[in-house]
Amino acid sequence: MQTTKREHIVWVDLLRVIACFLVILSHSCDPFVGQFENNHAEFLTGAFIGSFVRSCVPLFVMMSGVLLLPVHMDMPTFYSKRAKRLLLPFVFWSLALPILYYLYVNSGIEIVSPNILMEDYTPAKTFQKLYLFLFNFNYDTTPLWYLYMLIGLYLFMPIISAWLNQAGKKDIQYFLGIWIISMCLPYVQMFAPLLGYTGNYGNMGILGICDWNAYGLFYYFSGFLGYIVLAYYLVKYPFQWSWKRTLAVAIPLFLVGYVITAGGFILTQQYHPGSYANLEIIWYFSGINVFLMTFSVFILIQKIKIKPSPLLTKTASLTFGIYLCHFILVQFAYDLIYPHMQVPAFVKILLIACLSFVLSLLVTWIMSLHKITKKVVI
Repeated sequence: MQTTKREHIVWVDLLRVIACFLVILSHSCDPFVGQFENNHAEFLTGAFIGSFVRSCVPLFVMMSGVLLLPVHMDMPTFYSKRAKRLLLPFVFWSLALPILYYLYVNSGIEIVSPNILMEDYTPAKTFQKLYLFLFNFNYDTTPLWYLYMLIGLYLFMPIISAWLNQAGKKDIQYFLGIWIISMCLPYVQMFAPLLGYTGNYGNMGILGICDWNAYGLFYYFSGFLGYIVLAYYLVKYPFQWSWKRTLAVAIPLFLVGYVITAGGFILTQQYHPGSYANLEIIWYFSGINVFLMTFSVFILIQKIKIKPSPLLTKTASLTFGIYLCHFILVQFAYDLIYPHMQVPAFVKILLIACLSFVLSLLVTWIMSLHKITKKVVI
C-alpha cells in the first residue's frame, strides 16, 4: 500500500467556502421559485439568482477531484477511509433532519414556505422517513442527495485513478470532449419532438434509452464523473494564462452559461407552468450551460494567489457540516424574514442566505467541539 501526504491548497479552502455559500443561496431561492404564477415577480427573482449559483454543486465535486485524485492507496483502504468520513454523517442526518423538521413544523411557528405540506409531518409519516432513506432522500433531507452521488463517485475513484495514472494529456482531453458532448443530450431530447420524434413506445429517451434500458450511448461518459476528471486535469495541466486572458475567457463563458440557464429556465416555466421536472432540465448540474459557469468560476479561483488564513482554513473545514445542517436553517430563516421584512425579494433572499450560513456555521462549530458530534460534521 502506498500513501502520500497531500499539501494544503489555500485556494481550495476559498473555493469550499464560496461553493458552500452558493449552495445555501440556491436553497434560499427555492421558496421564491416555488411561487410560479402566485407571485411572478418573486419567481423571476428566485430564477435569476438561482440560475446564477448553479455551479455550486459541481464546484464541490471538483474539489473532490483536486483533493483525492489520483488515489494512492489500494481499494479496501480507500473505501475504508471514505466510509468512515461519509457513512456516519449520512445516517445521522438522514435520521436527525426528519425529526427536526417534525418538531419545527409542529412547534406552533408560522410556516410560510410554499414548499411545506403540513400533512407530511405527522408522527406516522415522520417515522416512515426514518427508514425510507435506505431507498432515497425526502424533502427534509434534500441536501443528502449529494451524499448518495458522492458515495458512488468514491466507489469509482480508485478505478478511474488507475486510468489517470497512465493516461496522457491527450487521452484525458478526449474523455472530457466526449463528456462535454454528453452534456448537450438533454437539450437534444427536448428538441427531438420538433423533428417528429415520438419516443420508443412512449419513452422519450434517446440513443438507446427505453423502458427496459436506462443506459444510453453516452451513459458511461455522463454525469459528475467528468467534473472530478476535469478538476484533476486543470490542476495537473494548469492554464499558464495571464489574468487578462483568464478573465477574457472566463467572463464570456460564464455569461453565456448564465443567459442560457436563466433564460431557458424562465421560458420553460412559461411553456410548462408548475412543472419542476421540465424546469430542472435547464438547471441540470451536468448540463452544458452549467458546465460553462462552473469551468469559469473554477479557473478564476484557481488563479487567485491567497495567503493562508486560520479563519479561512477553519471555516473551510466546517463546510461539510454546514452543508449537512443548513437546509432546515434556511427554512427557519425564510419563515423569520419573509413575512416580517418589507424589502425587495432579492434582499430577502440574500438575508435568508447570510443568516442561514451564519447559523449553520455556528451549529457546525459547536458540534465540532465534542469528540462524538464532531464525527457527523467534519
